[in-house]
Amino acid sequence: MAKWHGFGRCKTRLSRDIGKINSSKVQSVMTKHTLSVAKSIKKKGLIDISLAISGIGFNKSRRWSNQLGVRNFNLQGRGCLGEKMKRQIIINKQSFFKKKIKNIIFIGTDLPDLCHLDILNTIKELKKHDLILGPSNDGGYWLIAFSEKILSSHLHIPFINIKWSSENVLQNTIDNFSSIDIKYKFLKTKIDVDTINDIEKRN
Repeated sequence: MAKWHGFGRCKTRLSRDIGKINSSKVQSVMTKHTLSVAKSIKKKGLIDISLAISGIGFNKSRRWSNQLGVRNFNLQGRGCLGEKMKRQIIINKQSFFKKKIKNIIFIGTDLPDLCHLDILNTIKELKKHDLILGPSNDGGYWLIAFSEKILSSHLHIPFINIKWSSENVLQNTIDNFSSIDIKYKFLKTKIDVDTINDIEKRN
């Protein structure tokens, strides 16, 4: 899930602290870092990559995706984050399943600390669990991964009754699955970079 790093069009809270030009540069670097990590796993034949883009139209998204070296891309579209993620699952489901990719992993592009082991561990845990969550410091998650069981039978459940961008997103997501027999696993907590304080916490 990636947002175009145009001037004044990303990281609005961070831009109040370091300016629009610098916040744009930070977003661009973090996006490239995330894709670099993902590409290192793709080279092993373990994943495929689909870039979900917001902030620009289709033609510019295609050019940007090509510049980033990613073949598959889609627009995130309108709605809340949950609607956008559900849309990406629906769009990618058919093509991924043709390639025998049964699980889907969502990662944001706000994670300077993301490393290839995070993705490898997620792939490993998906063999034993249905839902994988990487908690973030703000009460949300930096990663969410779904097994074939959730994607085939419970697609709507992860995204309902959630107040996005609140401190309860992670807990609300877990609560949504309370009546369903699934196994879930938490990864290590990471810091999403949204403000200057988030950058300082990493030092």
